[in-house]
Amino acid sequence: MKIFTSILVVLAIALIVFNITQLDFQNPFEGDSAVALIGVAASFCAVLILLIFRISKKIEEKTNGR
Repeated sequence: MKIFTSILVVLAIALIVFNITQLDFQNPFEGDSAVALIGVAASFCAVLILLIFRISKKIEEKTNGR
């Protein structure tokens, strides 16, 4: 599970980088730039959710190990 979440985090970070390259900083809310902005936000949320999931699994392992 640790490897799977690590792969997903790397993919989400790669999507963030790709979408940042697609942004037009002069007009960030128009056309393809708006889609890229939504993609950056969604990928950032995915990274946060995966990190929270990993931390919860560590906590679960410690509490079950008693």
